[in-house]
Amino acid sequence: MNGRAARPKLGGMIQVSPGIALDEREIREEFVRASGPGGQNVNKVATAVKLRFDVGRSPSLPEDVRRRLVRLAGRRMTEDGVLVIDARRFRTQERNRRDALERLVALISRAAVKPTPRRKTIPTAASRERRLEAKRRRGQAKRLRRGPAPAGD
Repeated sequence: MNGRAARPKLGGMIQVSPGIALDEREIREEFVRASGPGGQNVNKVATAVKLRFDVGRSPSLPEDVRRRLVRLAGRRMTEDGVLVIDARRFRTQERNRRDALERLVALISRAAVKPTPRRKTIPTAASRERRLEAKRRRGQAKRLRRGPAPAGD
């Protein structure tokens, strides 16, 4: 397998929020060699984790959460609708796996929060008056900076 190992999933559930639970079988992990600290061990052991989660085909995600997740994921989303999280912060496979999974859960949790709709507001009469008074003061200061007008013939 050329230094790469895919870890089979057992099929447990990962609770993301009260209404969302992911089936572990929906998550694919691939272990690759990581650059960075680790000494000679870094050249021998595949400790970095590439976690893949198919957002487009996941039955665990409601449609509104799916749309927000795609927007939040940005460049981590492939054209096929697969979210790829690259975890190589730690020196051990297990800590990188945990890190990747925590990042996935955090991202889905953020997507699960419905944005509060904007309520249109009307400025009060007092705030409109303050704004106009501030504009008058700024205009007056700028007029004073101009200096005297040139004398006419």
